[in-house]
Amino acid sequence: MKGEFTQKGKEALERFKMEAASEMGVNLKQGYNGDLTAREAGSIGGQMVKKMIDAYKVQ
Repeated sequence: MKGEFTQKGKEALERFKMEAASEMGVNLKQGYNGDLTAREAGSIGGQMVKKMIDAYKVQ
């Protein structure tokens, strides 16, 4: 059962990451993204954190 939850969590996080990248205008593809700059990768992570904080505040 634990493996099923872990897989669902990974899939949800991947969708969330792709959504954040799209909002930031960063061309993120499935798999390896070694061609991204540190600024682009950081903007995706920052956008994800911002959205998580906003979602928490709404609760």
